[in-house]
Amino acid sequence: MLTLDIRQQLGTFTLNTCFAAPAGQITVLFGRSGAGKTSLINAISGLSRPDQGHITLADRTLFCTTRALCLPPEARRIGYVFQDARLFPHYRVAGNLNYGRPATVTEATFTHIVELLDIGHLLDRYPKDLSGGEKQRVAIGRALLSAPQLLLMDEPLASLDLPRKQELLPYLERLAKETDIPIVYVTHSLDEVLHLADRIVLLEAGDVIANGPTAEVWNSDAMRPWLGEQAHSTLLDAQFVAHHPDYPLSKLQVCADQFLWVSQVAATPQQSIRIRIFASDISLAQERPVKSSIRNILPVQVVRIARTATQVEVLLGLGRCQLWAHITPWAADELALEVGMTLYAQLKSVSVTQEDWRAQPLPLA
Repeated sequence: MLTLDIRQQLGTFTLNTCFAAPAGQITVLFGRSGAGKTSLINAISGLSRPDQGHITLADRTLFCTTRALCLPPEARRIGYVFQDARLFPHYRVAGNLNYGRPATVTEATFTHIVELLDIGHLLDRYPKDLSGGEKQRVAIGRALLSAPQLLLMDEPLASLDLPRKQELLPYLERLAKETDIPIVYVTHSLDEVLHLADRIVLLEAGDVIANGPTAEVWNSDAMRPWLGEQAHSTLLDAQFVAHHPDYPLSKLQVCADQFLWVSQVAATPQQSIRIRIFASDISLAQERPVKSSIRNILPVQVVRIARTATQVEVLLGLGRCQLWAHITPWAADELALEVGMTLYAQLKSVSVTQEDWRAQPLPLA
């Protein structure tokens, strides 16, 4: 696990951050440009030095002002993947992968990482003959083969076009689960957050304004300014229960005692699956509809009502979870909405954003 609590003055900008990044998970640093994301990972990697605080990784202290300790970058055992791959042009892919590889990294580990990133067919090529996505996969492999205790990724998809991003995302989704080290991932892309994040650290002007599991931070008021009306949605962590015997649908359990039907997913019982429900895809009724075409109808309680010029935003309690719904002012008046009243939420659409499979950790030494 990575833990840190640091403060650093950078001109007129103050970086003041405290969070932990568990092993086997992707912790996403999210925020607008200039929020301090890259400055933070530079401090973690040793490329810059905080003014005060401490940084620990596993059982080692990397930085501590009270002990006057600051390990240089090369002693921190941290892999760093940049926006651009930064491969050596005069080395083939195999040479790039082996550059900086310690003797403790076995051939079995080399083979496993090559297979994980699907780059075996690229080993004899030079970087000039690779696509952008292939270059980044090689850069990730090189970082992993340095036997790091932490992987830092600074917007690794930012320079790629959409097809290359879509090509690389599945590999990144597998990465944390199969390496069992903390991964700190910088992005300002909501799509990357949805696909990759196990935890979110939300940064604004150098401060951590929210920090925790992805669904918890995504559903918080702190995240609301980044979503806007069109993207306003709720994330829920669900568990797969069973497939429908007659239709291509899967049954998921959410919020302890509620169930939803979604388009069929490849899953095993109790497997964790993250789902996203857009606020605009929820309608409300005072009585449970009979013979409705909508498959997912849940009993909810009104927790909060917020009126804007064009719509009414309703926060709904669903067991231990909460959902946001957007309805028209006319509908709100007709329902006579009040905090505490019981309604039925009709979910017109539920999307699966991440299937969280568990794999045996990949040894890095």
